[in-house]
Amino acid sequence: MSSHSAPTVGFDLDMTLIDSRPGIKAAYEALSARTGTYIDSDLAITRLGPPLEQELVHWFPDERVEEVGELYRELYPEYAIAPTPAMKGAREAIETVRRAGGRAIVVTAKHEPNAKLHLSHLGIEADAVIGWLWAEAKAEALREYGATVYVGDHTGDVRGARTAGALSVAVATGPCAVDELLAAGADVVLDDLTAFPAWLSGYIGDRRAG
Repeated sequence: MSSHSAPTVGFDLDMTLIDSRPGIKAAYEALSARTGTYIDSDLAITRLGPPLEQELVHWFPDERVEEVGELYRELYPEYAIAPTPAMKGAREAIETVRRAGGRAIVVTAKHEPNAKLHLSHLGIEADAVIGWLWAEAKAEALREYGATVYVGDHTGDVRGARTAGALSVAVATGPCAVDELLAAGADVVLDDLTAFPAWLSGYIGDRRAG
């Protein structure tokens, strides 16, 4: 990719593009009712980002995690899509990349079909959606699509960006505080995505100048 071409920018999904807390809370409550197992859904939604299985081990014995995870993913479309809003500035952030001639891709740890359901429900059009990747593994998709920037809310997203050799742009809208994101190696930390269009135009300007 030449320095004059518009960038490919990757975005995380949960707590970056969407406020998935109300939907995930509803899905956990449905899972709890279906399995008869107590899940503190208010606590669970304070630690979004890592793969589902990392949360389920708190509530289910190891040998049931896989089966319960499958059930959760089946229940998810019915309970979690409708209550989940876009984060402030999410649509504009994606549109800004595309208007600049770049590509906007979504790289998430979430089950890919459910990630796509969220975006289509909210009318957010990404150029590609890649699921099932967390932390360093996100670098696989970022490299494959030639992403030079990755935007996320979690220290795992910072690690993914750095592993891919992409610029890490963090938003302080998820479970990780600004100092935690900086300590993990984020290159830029924005309060939320409403600050992203101005940042991107500066970044593209610097690339063209360079």
